[in-house]
Amino acid sequence: MRLAGAHAAVRRIWTVELRPQAGGPALVCPWCTAASPLHAASARSAALAHLACHARADALPVYLRSCQCRLQGCVWHPRHRGCAGPVLLALTRDRSGRTWRLADTCAACAAATSHTAVVPETLLSQRRPAASAPTRSQGHTDEPQRVREMLTYLASALGCVASPAARLLALQCALRANAHGCVRLPAGLLRSMRLHRRIEVWQELAQDGWLELPDPRAAFLQARLLDDAVLDQAPGRSARRRAAHWALKPAPFTVAAGAHPADRLTALVLAAHTTTVGVTADMAVVARLCGHSSQQTEVLLDRLVADGVLSAWHHQRDTDEVYWQPAHLHRALFGRADTSAR
Repeated sequence: MRLAGAHAAVRRIWTVELRPQAGGPALVCPWCTAASPLHAASARSAALAHLACHARADALPVYLRSCQCRLQGCVWHPRHRGCAGPVLLALTRDRSGRTWRLADTCAACAAATSHTAVVPETLLSQRRPAASAPTRSQGHTDEPQRVREMLTYLASALGCVASPAARLLALQCALRANAHGCVRLPAGLLRSMRLHRRIEVWQELAQDGWLELPDPRAAFLQARLLDDAVLDQAPGRSARRRAAHWALKPAPFTVAAGAHPADRLTALVLAAHTTTVGVTADMAVVARLCGHSSQQTEVLLDRLVADGVLSAWHHQRDTDEVYWQPAHLHRALFGRADTSAR
């Protein structure tokens, strides 16, 4: 057990501002000496990459990290039950998207802070040299975790207005991109996602400044990601491609081929949070990853029950936890799916 006061708390809060000016926005960081001019299309990616560099440079062992929100008097969020859970790196943006903050925050404070997503440690790891040995995969149990981490990152990087189809496409691009941020998606893969010739979904990501718009006439759609933070992923590309393949048919939740993107994304979020420990998550987390409000997410969960993907689900409102039961497990136990929800 760690004793209170055993060490002085180390400040681990970094902020940057994208300040408008003639010729394009400037990145202003209080830790750096001068503002850096940027291209408007890549300004947000540059801000996130700049914060990641500070976090890498000021790396600390886990036992020396503490909740910075608590040290600030928990002024970043409404009152809740108090600090709890592991200390994580939380990325927060203001409503305008001009100011970004990266800070050590406990899991409870991160969940209570609006416009906030937990940044996976794998996205902040140093980029490995080309000659380094590849990391050996630890098995298929890593794939849901990688998908969960990337969905968490995209929830902040894309903002709350990105459509479910755009989030699913961005997930595949991020996991399949090479070290230069280039990705090539064959027509067959896009057909399986019901996104073939859906150029408006690519345009949505391009207008958000997340990637360059590909040539829609090509047999293989090739795009370049403008999000520099995605380039720093670990482990290697082969492990990430397996995670991308798992995300197309995420066990144990496989929806119908013609299902709406919102239904497919919700099933994927639940599958990524289904572990041997349990089938539960905070409703706020599930809603944020799905890009919907809690009320809209409840409607989507009901639709998954009606479609036979879930047998039941329940929202524990006093703790904001949502529980679900995969339909295949219910059928194995009782021989048929129960279509009742909550």
